[in-house]
Amino acid sequence: MTNAKDRLRLWLRLLKVTRGIEARLREALRREFETTLPRFDMMAALSRHPEGLKMSALSGVLRVSNGNVTGIVDRLTAEGLAERIPVPGDRRAMVVRLTADGQAEFSRQAEAHEGWINDMLGDFTAEEARTLAARLLRLAETQDQEEMTNAL
Repeated sequence: MTNAKDRLRLWLRLLKVTRGIEARLREALRREFETTLPRFDMMAALSRHPEGLKMSALSGVLRVSNGNVTGIVDRLTAEGLAERIPVPGDRRAMVVRLTADGQAEFSRQAEAHEGWINDMLGDFTAEEARTLAARLLRLAETQDQEEMTNAL
């Protein structure tokens, strides 16, 4: 039973730390850039796909509903940070991508975000950070495999 209790404690600590970091990031994004974490996450996803993503793919990447994506895309588009491009041959589909202004704005935000994370996780050496990140990646991959197995 000791192993189970140790793992439960680990989960609770991970959750507490994650929520704390997320709250600090939300506040810093609001204060420094007058933006939200969901908007930042969407811009990050689009920055990794300069050719753009279909709305449904964007929902999948962000693991949120199409409705959530639509609202954020509407605002980013209205501000000139993103654009919708019709998909040839599919009247209903749209690809979303960052504009040049959107790319520049995301670069500014991403640089600040990296600094905030670096400060918050500064107690970890580079080696410790790599080791923990690799272990968490393996855990995530295991969870994804279990999800796929259960879905079949």
